[in-house]
Amino acid sequence: MATDLTAPRTTARPDVASIQRRTLRLLFTTQIIGGIGVTIGIAVGALLAARIAGTAVAGVAQSAGVVGAALLAVPVTRIMARHGRRPGLVLAYAVGAVGGLLVVLAAATRWVPLLFLGMLLFGGGTAANLQARYTAVDLAEPARRGRQLSLIVWATTIGAVAAPNFAALADRVTTGWGLPPLAGPFAFSAAAFVLAAVVLLGLLRPDPLLTARRLAAADAPATDPPPAADATATAVAAEAPAAGGGATPAAAPVTVRAPRGAGMRVAWSVVRGQPAARLGIAAVAVGHLVMVAVMAMTPVRLGESHADADVLRLVGIVLSLHIAGMYAFSPVVGWLTDRLGRRAVILGGVGLLLAACAVAGTAGHHTPRLSVGLVLLGLGWSGTMVAGSTLLSESVAAEVRPSVQGLSDLIMGLAGAGAAVVSGFVMQFAGYPVLTLLAAVAAAPLVALALRPVPTGAPDEEG
Repeated sequence: MATDLTAPRTTARPDVASIQRRTLRLLFTTQIIGGIGVTIGIAVGALLAARIAGTAVAGVAQSAGVVGAALLAVPVTRIMARHGRRPGLVLAYAVGAVGGLLVVLAAATRWVPLLFLGMLLFGGGTAANLQARYTAVDLAEPARRGRQLSLIVWATTIGAVAAPNFAALADRVTTGWGLPPLAGPFAFSAAAFVLAAVVLLGLLRPDPLLTARRLAAADAPATDPPPAADATATAVAAEAPAAGGGATPAAAPVTVRAPRGAGMRVAWSVVRGQPAARLGIAAVAVGHLVMVAVMAMTPVRLGESHADADVLRLVGIVLSLHIAGMYAFSPVVGWLTDRLGRRAVILGGVGLLLAACAVAGTAGHHTPRLSVGLVLLGLGWSGTMVAGSTLLSESVAAEVRPSVQGLSDLIMGLAGAGAAVVSGFVMQFAGYPVLTLLAAVAAAPLVALALRPVPTGAPDEEG
């Protein structure tokens, strides 16, 4: 063995494993808190909107939260790109808390524009929860990225599965305080978001993204890349071989510099050059579109055949099962993602989404069968979300990763928002079975995209 003493290190290398364990524990805790806040609002949002503005508009109001999460991904990821994960996550939760309070005020005044604004800002809680999964892989080892990302997705289960059942309790408690029916759960959501923001503000140190960048800069070769090379493309090409889980990149030029404040334009140019990144974004967006379209109108479907006294209880049970499908098995999905490959799990997720649409669409008013369909829907979403997010994150360089992840969440959110808007009108004029059929048709093209050959050397083909 020989030791090269020509370039001694001037600073101690941080204990990456220790920082990663601390980050995962903290994100696990805040995901539980944030999951409670988001899911309580989802459980009653469509019902509250239907009471205030009518059934057809219920989907529009529900989609406002999805649009809010999508639009907030842009400023949140821009802040992350400049200052790290912590300020971006805190801002997103704070905006979600303000939105929850505005929804409470809208329910009291029955002012529809204020309801839409509140739901739009309420999407901040969703934006924070989604960005947390990316925070989990900033310092993850390549062979464990799928599992560690899925661990944070799974953490939402603890709060989210129980949250819909807390909605009825929150409603009873706050009604005694003088709040109108269905407004109280949003007050509880706002409190949960504030708590998550405070915990992250105080404890998410050191910032995992900034630490990953410092490590990448320290490990970069001293020589500069060829003058004609694009800095961002060079960084992506150099990091890609290590992303598949096992291959060690050859000595190649690595540049971690990216345009300052890199935004959606830079992110899109990076994604265009990475087939694996495009598949990751498509998987996340399509899976979310199908899930939102069917799930958003399920409470309204239950309301068609049950009395008001039973609706909240049944919605709580059915959505708890659905959310369990989304999150409870995500560690298994993450393990399969690392074991079988990203594309195989994406294809399995699409198959589950198609099965879910078939079961839910033919359930009629049989609540147990509808519940089975919603569980399958959650499992399919988990497959496309975990595998797609992992594939996307490992396909791009650390310097542009927040912007690319923000682009993914923007596309995902807009796809879900469009689905939520259309779902209300389809439900009003054609019914729930037609809605599930259209959702299945939307999922089918992803199969062809996932089966397309990936060029040699793509991240998901390495190792």
